[in-house]
Amino acid sequence: MTRSNISDDAPDEARRRGLAKMSEVYGWEVSDGPGDYFAHTADQVFGNVWARDGLTNRDRRLLLLGALAASNNIDVAEIQAGAALGNGELTPEQLEEISLFLCYYVGWPQGTKMHFMFGEVIKQHRKKK
Repeated sequence: MTRSNISDDAPDEARRRGLAKMSEVYGWEVSDGPGDYFAHTADQVFGNVWARDGLTNRDRRLLLLGALAASNNIDVAEIQAGAALGNGELTPEQLEEISLFLCYYVGWPQGTKMHFMFGEVIKQHRKKK
């Protein structure tokens, strides 16, 4: 489904598609939420942007991890790293490699923050197994 705009969709269809993609991306069942912020997140970000053809969820996740590292959003990156491990998109070894790679592109301090956060996410992931 490649579409640049979902404004022609019935609101219920856009929301259904968005909630399904959010659940797929995060690895847990996401239910509907109130307000315009949630509507834009579900309908546009997930129902439209994440649902486009051309990139896999893994591709998008890698891009998002880099952007989050560059903007010092380590707490949000933690959610993404956990979902990537849980969905089998990335392995613990790949997360460790990502943090080292990021050190050279977003700076050693930011990459180090990612490294230690990934370590905690990996530890939690292994406890669940």
